Amino acid sequence: MLNKRMVIPFLVAVLWFIPTLSEDIASVLADAFLQVSAFVAATLALYYGISHHFNSSKIQQWMQHRPYTEVIFAGIMGVLPGCGGAIIVITQYTQRKIGFGAVVAVLTSTMGDAAFLLISQKPVDAMIVLSISVSVGIVSGLVVNKINPNPNLLPEHTNLEKQAHPDTALLTPTIADIWLSRISIAFWCMLIIPATIIAFLLAMQYDVNALLALPDKSIETLGAISGFACLCLWAMSAKSDRYSELAKENENILPKHWIRKVAQDTQFVTSWVVVAFIVFELILHIFGEDVLNILHSLGSTSILFATVVGLLPGCGPQIMVTGLYIQGAIPLSAQLANAISNDGDALFPAIALAPKAAFLATVYSTIPAVIAGYAYYWIVERVI
Repeated sequence: MLNKRMVIPFLVAVLWFIPTLSEDIASVLADAFLQVSAFVAATLALYYGISHHFNSSKIQQWMQHRPYTEVIFAGIMGVLPGCGGAIIVITQYTQRKIGFGAVVAVLTSTMGDAAFLLISQKPVDAMIVLSISVSVGIVSGLVVNKINPNPNLLPEHTNLEKQAHPDTALLTPTIADIWLSRISIAFWCMLIIPATIIAFLLAMQYDVNALLALPDKSIETLGAISGFACLCLWAMSAKSDRYSELAKENENILPKHWIRKVAQDTQFVTSWVVVAFIVFELILHIFGEDVLNILHSLGSTSILFATVVGLLPGCGPQIMVTGLYIQGAIPLSAQLANAISNDGDALFPAIALAPKAAFLATVYSTIPAVIAGYAYYWIVERVI
């Protein structure tokens, strides 16, 4: 079995050893860990810690008995960071408990794991993007229900749950899986608090090396090493050679636990942030600083680019788009279009369980993504 994930840390290591790129790659790894991973891990710990004590079965019962409000609720579930809420709605649809409008609403409003990155780095912008996304998602779902309330899009399968996860149903954790999970948990249990504190100090422009009486660049070096370790832990946790292993969160073949989920998802987000940052740095290295002016000169064209990337299943490509936005390479309108267009990891079970519904819902979410992106560009960004 070819582990496609291992290609990423291998290429990063190769680039790290190139003298002309070594400093830039180390800086990317350090920035990804100290400026992104620490905040993402803290946000995930808070979010999953609360979700762990939340009874989702009551939510599902509530949806079943209130069909007229299911679209609104699905939109709200979709806008929650991560893909859990969207996957719940997709599962309910495949069990014929809710309508297709709810699927459109949840896939339109969800931003997937990219939401964690945006919230941790630009919370004000995240509020703008998420509020518009959920509004557009709910409106889209209601419109679809009005135009075509009961499309026959579900196949006649007797065991939908097994079909959704044909591989993971057969997987059992190996000794390597167990030890890798333990290492990941130990890694983050040890680092999440000090890394978050250091990240806050760096964000407040403190010289952490001086505060801790450490040699110059010590924290940055430790951050780069930690970032690369994070990348390797994610790569080694691959279970197959499919594209989904690159683009989506890990399947939990081990017993579910919120701390394990924090470790796995933080490593996933970190890895794609590293990819985005390195791509950006390589573009700068090859084309020079003028490339920023070129990217900015694309203007509204970047909205179409971000929308098209949003059509790709999984959260990985969407995290890369968000990373480009954080770097200032694309405008907020493009980030908004991507957030509305992308369906996150929820598209994988949707494709497996109801491919017709997944395709149609993706088309329905693309149209409002383009409209919202260009509307924000012309009404807000062009005025500014």
